[in-house]
Amino acid sequence: MTVHQPGTLREALDLIAGKPEAVPVAGATDLLVHWPARVAEHDRDYVDLSRIAELKAIAFRNGELMLGALATYWDVIHAGRMKEGFPLLVAAARQVGAVQIQARGTWAGNIVNASPAADGVPVLMAYDAVVVLASRAGQEEVPLDRFYTGYKQTRRRPDQLVVAIRIPWRAHDVAVFEKVGGRRAQAIAKVGLAIAHSAAGWRVVAASVAPTVRRCTAIERLLTDGTPVRGPDDLHPAIERDVTPIDDLRSTAAYRKTVMARLLYDDLRGVCPAFS
Repeated sequence: MTVHQPGTLREALDLIAGKPEAVPVAGATDLLVHWPARVAEHDRDYVDLSRIAELKAIAFRNGELMLGALATYWDVIHAGRMKEGFPLLVAAARQVGAVQIQARGTWAGNIVNASPAADGVPVLMAYDAVVVLASRAGQEEVPLDRFYTGYKQTRRRPDQLVVAIRIPWRAHDVAVFEKVGGRRAQAIAKVGLAIAHSAAGWRVVAASVAPTVRRCTAIERLLTDGTPVRGPDDLHPAIERDVTPIDDLRSTAAYRKTVMARLLYDDLRGVCPAFS
């Protein structure tokens, strides 16, 4: 393997422009998990971003939170004002692996890894996060709920790096993060759920129940319209329009749909008047 270690963002962008097959690396937590089994990846070029200081910042400015691409889960857990303004980020960060993973894993890496069972992506999406991409040609911004084009596929081009994540600061009267796994810690989600409500409306985001983390617009419309919901089963038609659960080693499609409906009903019954 060949590891390149640029010291500035410009150097990194020049590198990937000349080597579009190179793999950008931040925390490397997902890369190393699969390293022993994926022998073909040992001969690739990797661009280690860890020395680029300008990508490490966390800033509150102009009515938004800006997470640099190297901001870790641990950084968010301990950043001031985070619990006040973005409690879902803190809740999700504490569910990502052990402390060692929280200290190395990055929010941007969680986005680009494009796992449908990601823990960080649902809460970012529920907060209307925007992905900031950069290349030698300039910057581009893509709303996170439009970033994924399919399983493990994103709108990031090979010559682009995620350099930041922008999140608007809004007052939320509902903010819920749920993760159902085989155990309480260090588990991959069988069902993940983030729910938020602000002046911008309802946001419902599901993980591990579709090929990508998915914003559930049918459920959001149901909540906005005040459609009466008398039990979890009333949510099944909207869930089926939003997601396509599958059977796999961790769970079944029927289990995922049932659990998602029950989580939604239990979480919203006390805060949404249409839920009885």
